[in-house]
Amino acid sequence: QGRAVTGTENPNGPADPIIVHPDIRRSLMDQKSFVEGARAFLLWGASLIDQTHRAGDKDADGLISLMTPVIKGFLSDKGYDMTVQAQQVYGGHGYIEEHGMSQFTRDARIAMIYEGANGVQALDLVGRKLAVDGGKHVMAFFDMVKSFIKENEGDDALKADFLDPLKAASKDMQTAGMYFIQNGMKNPNNALAGSTDFMHLFGHVCLGLMWARMAKAASAALADGTSDPEFYQTKLATGRYYMARQLPATALHLTRIQSGADTVMALTADAF
Repeated sequence: QGRAVTGTENPNGPADPIIVHPDIRRSLMDQKSFVEGARAFLLWGASLIDQTHRAGDKDADGLISLMTPVIKGFLSDKGYDMTVQAQQVYGGHGYIEEHGMSQFTRDARIAMIYEGANGVQALDLVGRKLAVDGGKHVMAFFDMVKSFIKENEGDDALKADFLDPLKAASKDMQTAGMYFIQNGMKNPNNALAGSTDFMHLFGHVCLGLMWARMAKAASAALADGTSDPEFYQTKLATGRYYMARQLPATALHLTRIQSGADTVMALTADAF
């Protein structure tokens, strides 16, 4: 496992702990920033279900119906990826049964198939959910993001680290939606070939919104003199990582979506 490139950190041992290495930190931060953002996203979804069933909130019903394929598909796709990254941290010991990581990975894999395989969830999102009620619910989501950004852009630190990246990601999502409108009617394959990418793009925007909300709450707690500043400082640092290193994936997903169906559908069936 070697020594830290910046100098020995464990001089009394044969090597430094692997957490000194930037690539291990990258993997751990990928996992931490996703898991905490995903947990917030799930809780938000649960609150929308409560609003729907307990208060008869039709807008909440429309929004959670829209986001259900994203909650199921994006989170289980990325959740499985995170278990694979956790295995990798252990090296060969992540592949055998000693530490249990192989079991976590197997368990996470089935979630991508349960309750409708994730490709079907993505098709449902793009082929049906986006257009429900004339697109009212996806437009409400965009308005929610836009309003949050506008209400909080006076906070310079929040703006630079959280709101500006969220705004760029939301713009990518809106651009993808416009591509579907302009090209999906002429050739439905142009929309459906990008459905999984759109589901992931949408998921990243949702987690970006969650991190922006958590950053606002963490900043307020620190300003109020919380008794646990380390917790909130860690929350902010983790959120900054997601916004800088994970959220820019929306640009990649948009580029794939805009490439259309031609390369996806180019081969005849017998070529496979």
